[in-house]
Amino acid sequence: MSLKLRLTIMNFLQFFIWGAWLITIGGYWFKTKQWSGTEFGAIFSTMGIASIFMPALTGIIADRYISAEKLMGMFHIIGAGVLCYLPQVNDPSTFFVVMLINMIFYMPTISLSITVAYSALQKANLDIVKVYPPIRVWSTIGFIVAMWMVSLLKIETSPAQFYVAAAASLGLGLYAFTLPKCDINKGENNKTWIEALGLDAFKLFKQSKMALFFIFSMLLGAALQLTNAYGDIFLHEFDSNPLFADSIAVQYPAIIMSISQVSETLFILAIPFFLKRFGIKNVMLMSMFAWVLRFGLFGIGDPGSGLVWIIISCIVYGMAFDFFNISGSLYVESQTDEKIRASGQGLFMMMTNGFGAVLGSAVSGVMIDQFFTSADGVRDWPNIWFAFAAYSLVVALLFAVSFKHKHDPQEVENFKH
Repeated sequence: MSLKLRLTIMNFLQFFIWGAWLITIGGYWFKTKQWSGTEFGAIFSTMGIASIFMPALTGIIADRYISAEKLMGMFHIIGAGVLCYLPQVNDPSTFFVVMLINMIFYMPTISLSITVAYSALQKANLDIVKVYPPIRVWSTIGFIVAMWMVSLLKIETSPAQFYVAAAASLGLGLYAFTLPKCDINKGENNKTWIEALGLDAFKLFKQSKMALFFIFSMLLGAALQLTNAYGDIFLHEFDSNPLFADSIAVQYPAIIMSISQVSETLFILAIPFFLKRFGIKNVMLMSMFAWVLRFGLFGIGDPGSGLVWIIISCIVYGMAFDFFNISGSLYVESQTDEKIRASGQGLFMMMTNGFGAVLGSAVSGVMIDQFFTSADGVRDWPNIWFAFAAYSLVVALLFAVSFKHKHDPQEVENFKH
């Protein structure tokens, strides 16, 4: 089996696990369990809480003690067991704890899978910028396939979605042990305690440009959690309106939302061109303004005549997500020494899916309940989305002014080494 195919299978399963429940858990939470929005925001913050410390910690372990592919395999096997237990929970507080445990083991596997891929491609003397994006596309395809499976099986509001995710997690856990071995850098005995603990990556904050990069990674991470948490339930709640109850968007919301992931597969292939043509700052800025459009178009959309705006919003999502997340990981790769590569990717994950997710989930849950939900529990979705769009616009303008970076067409060549 070729290296590219082996990494493709890894990426497919990595995001199939997430796609099986991430977008549809809102339907399970609000429709089946009928728990509150504030509590739901807390559930989505679990991935953020886990990402604050776990990716960086596992990056340290992968750099120095246990190879990344083995660590990823162990985490996925444990995660499969936790996912199987999740449907047995009937209390929101307990659900929070169990989901947090699941996220503690799942979130670091995202950065670990990137480390495995980059390490294998570099050892094979392949150009990461050219070779990795087509492989990474299969992560998105895995996410899409999972969403379609859950939607077509009519289990969007059912606990069965967690069993689907668990089966995939167990499969990837076992498969990970067959992946190319990543090197471990145990280091010399004369290193300081900071170096011995693998905290070298945090030195990146001493560079003003990198510090700003990580701060805006956090702010963009908040935007990502908003669309993940509320996109599916936004469409589900149109089922109370006779005008829209029988529409395709309401009957199969996960399929409509999967257009976002289809868009990813297109935009991710454009990353090498855009990075070389426009540079990291402009590519990231494009992502930020795409988030403004993503939320704003949701605000004017509906499952009827406004469905076109929802579809366009889903198409825009590809640029919003890929142009920051994938380009950001490549940027971190170019700025870190190979001895702290996994730690650097873990730090990036910590800022986006850690602090950013906690910020977005916690604030949005309270904000929606306090300002955009009527006494009878009806949510004002247009203004919710417009508020999210305003937030994204402020972030984009601040980034444009504060992040100083002159584009050099040769800078992307650094990603090859």
